[in-house]
Amino acid sequence: MSKKTPMRQCVGCGEMKDKREMMRVLKTPEGDIVLDMTGRKNGRGAYLCKNPGCLEAVRRKKGLERSLKTTIPDEVYDSLKKEFDASGFQ
Repeated sequence: MSKKTPMRQCVGCGEMKDKREMMRVLKTPEGDIVLDMTGRKNGRGAYLCKNPGCLEAVRRKKGLERSLKTTIPDEVYDSLKKEFDASGFQ
């Protein structure tokens, strides 16, 4: 019997994809917004495709703000973009 693959919906494009193929943006219990590369940190998470277009769409449509139930300052989006670029996602 094969194991069920966990699927998550991208807050940018709305597509359902394998959780391991996505990036998790996390709101920690302290209220910080960070990129969770392990997918195991504690807090409320939202998933993004590893596609810069989805990051732009999320910023435009305020998808992360809805998912994480908080306002997200521009600096957070800028740091997410830097981490996104540093991770080498296309």
